[in-house]
Formats: sequence, structure tokens, C-alpha cells
Amino acid sequence: MKSLSSNKALGAGFLAFLLATSCCWLPALALALGGASSILALSNGLEAASGPLMVIGGGFLLFGGYQMYKRREMNDTAILQSTLTCPHCGHSKEETMPTNACQFFYQCENCQTVLKPKAGDCCVYCSYGTVACPPIQNGKGEQCCST
Repeated sequence: MKSLSSNKALGAGFLAFLLATSCCWLPALALALGGASSILALSNGLEAASGPLMVIGGGFLLFGGYQMYKRREMNDTAILQSTLTCPHCGHSKEETMPTNACQFFYQCENCQTVLKPKAGDCCVYCSYGTVACPPIQNGKGEQCCST
């Protein structure tokens, strides 16, 4: 199961709060548009669900904020530069590691060999790099590639 990104969680929280507070702003919009009765009916229907929508919205906003905090924390503490060395030809190149995904494949510039992680490693940086990937550096271990 793929996790919800912080941007999507924050967007969902904002949408839930927008719907939850529609009983306040939707009648004003209806009056501005000429008193459309269907908009007023929608507002009355959403007013009954405003409590649960506020709780859902708060949950999404808290979750999105937590994910943004953890992402910033990971980017601040991890070393992102690693030198990959090809086991076939010995060519080395410094690369910047991604912070939001594991890199399973890497093509050597010199011999064009496609490197794959060794058994038990999550990515090519953990197998052939001078520095382990950011999730491993930050102690994520088996959760490294699950997000």
C-alpha cells in the first residue's frame, strides 16, 4: 500500500475544512449568484456533516504536517553525496542520492553495466556506494523502500 504524500494529505485536509465550513460561506456565494436554491440545499446537507468533516480535515492536516516535518528532518541529517564504484570496471562517480525513494538500478558511465543491489541491500548506494542511503542513515532499516 502506497502512503499518502504530505502535499496530498494537506490538500485533503484543506478540502475537508472547506466542506465543513461551507455552511458559513456557501449561502453568501448563493446570494452573490442570485440566490440559487440548489446551492443552499447543498449547504444545508453539508452542515449536518460539518463535525465529522472537521475531524477528518484535522486528521489529514496533522498527518500532512507530520510528514513534512519528518521529510525536512531526514533531509537535514542525512549525507546525500555518495561515490558509486562499479564492481566490473572500477569506475567511480559521485552521485546525489534521492531522499524520497530507493534507487534499484544504476548504469555505469564507463562500461554501461547496469548495477543492481546485492542480496540484502535496499539500493545500489548501500551495495556500491561510500555512504548508505538516507533512510538507512536515519535508522529506517526495513522501512527503507516501503514509502
